[in-house]
Amino acid sequence: MITASQKKRENIAEYLLYMWQIEDLIRAFGLDLDRIQENIVNRHDGISEEQRKEMSEWYESLIDMMRREGVVEKGHLQINKNVIIALDDLNASLVKDPKYAKYAAEYYKVLPLIVELRARAGENKVGEMETLFNFLYGILMLKIQGKEISQETLDAAKEVSHFVGTLAQYYKKDFNNELDLE
Repeated sequence: MITASQKKRENIAEYLLYMWQIEDLIRAFGLDLDRIQENIVNRHDGISEEQRKEMSEWYESLIDMMRREGVVEKGHLQINKNVIIALDDLNASLVKDPKYAKYAAEYYKVLPLIVELRARAGENKVGEMETLFNFLYGILMLKIQGKEISQETLDAAKEVSHFVGTLAQYYKKDFNNELDLE
């Protein structure tokens, strides 16, 4: 919870990947708040009882949302889908605005990867930004599991990360009303 709010302010891309990880973590604990309390909340050193209580309530609210939104086994919470929608919208605005030609060039550089990734998705096609985040999240999971990743995939991940990082910087500027979009 503390990490999530900090990431949301600083880097929306890191925030989204973190929240997807939290969704999976909650699923791994079977949406059982007692197990999350025991294995996550109570193991946080250096936080007050009030912070522990807030963290537990945060997990409880996420569990409740996951149940209500039907994403107990897979999928993403609407709060996370809204981030993807906002990033899709911002990307479209930046690409069409001539003032952001450099950004558009970065987008068109990564577009062939998006097309390739979407083609590999088969019937599980999603929007462009979600495709990129699915790819980055998959790489993250492979790294966590200690699995080997091909150099080609690592190179693609570097390119995608750079683009997503650039978009995240523009998102922060937009959030702070520092962008002049047409």
